[in-house]
Amino acid sequence: MSARHTGRAGATPPRRDWVSKTLAGALLGLLLGFGVSLLLAVALRALPLSVRGQLAMWSVAPVWLLVWGGVYFFSSGRRAWAWLGAASVLVLGAGLLLRPLIV
Repeated sequence: MSARHTGRAGATPPRRDWVSKTLAGALLGLLLGFGVSLLLAVALRALPLSVRGQLAMWSVAPVWLLVWGGVYFFSSGRRAWAWLGAASVLVLGAGLLLRPLIV
């Protein structure tokens, strides 16, 4: 066996931008999770606060993990930051505009 052989046929080395993608998924995914939680709280304002609060709170983790796991489908780290940043601004902006409806 040569020193270069990894035991995997046709294995490609990891891309250099995996750190950038991981950070984009972690940070911006969390922001998206908070934004979706806020929009869900607005949409479910007819429910009692205890139910609405639980649903909004527990929606953060699935959204965050879906974004964090799906960030590797972006072709580059720069695209991941751009698209997730734009989505975060849109979702949080909409949530902040609709926030007065949560009473």
